Amino acid sequence: MKKSLFFAVTLAAMLFAACGDNKTAQTTEEASAEKSFEQEQIEASIMQNFDSLAAQVAQLKQLPIRKKDGIVTLTEDEMKVKPDYLLKADISEQATTLAEKYRLLSAMQIDKEIAALYEMPTQEYENEIAKLVVDINDPSFKAIEGTTDVYETSQELYNAMNENGRINYYWQIVSTALVEQLYVVSQNSDKFLTAFDDEAAFNISLRVALIQDAIERLTEYDPEVTPVAEALKPLSVINAVNVSELKEQLESAKEKIAAARNSLVG
Repeated sequence: MKKSLFFAVTLAAMLFAACGDNKTAQTTEEASAEKSFEQEQIEASIMQNFDSLAAQVAQLKQLPIRKKDGIVTLTEDEMKVKPDYLLKADISEQATTLAEKYRLLSAMQIDKEIAALYEMPTQEYENEIAKLVVDINDPSFKAIEGTTDVYETSQELYNAMNENGRINYYWQIVSTALVEQLYVVSQNSDKFLTAFDDEAAFNISLRVALIQDAIERLTEYDPEVTPVAEALKPLSVINAVNVSELKEQLESAKEKIAAARNSLVG
């Protein structure tokens, strides 16, 4: 498939999209950040775009690098070389704003699964994730009760966060999940890309385009999202239609992906 065809498909996806009580312990800064965004101010036509974009993202397959998917397998020798690029569990203590807590919650769940893949201890991740969930105190999470995968961009989670006036945080969650997973894959592409086929590679490219579109639209209504949009801009270079192209692009964009990750959760 030629790149020109990719852009045609992406454009079609975009055109389709176009048609289409926090805890009292919250700091003043957190409360202020929450009040800076009022979902009611978003025009109905733009809300339809968000609904359409979210539906398309939810239909895309998750990146196939997770332990429970059983796709990536490590040899005994590979298991001995533990990844040094994962977030430290105690980084959650540095989160002060509500947006930072949502983003770290998303990233830490991914890193916890990578740690489990390497048979590293995950209890500290689980403890800190539980604390973040309590601090965030988002009733939307009840929609995905029974799972611990807040970063799984399900339609159920979007619907719940939309209903609770938190779609700005939904898009921060999915943006962070995308960047963190790209970062993990880029750190060891030879291993992780063995789990990918061409469809999975193409799905990543679509995910990048769809999420960038949503975040850009959201900046008109929530200034707090602007740094997220800026962090995602360099990822436009990810437009692969097959695994070979994805590998090349991840290698060439490795520093850009790391910078985006640092902007969101560093």
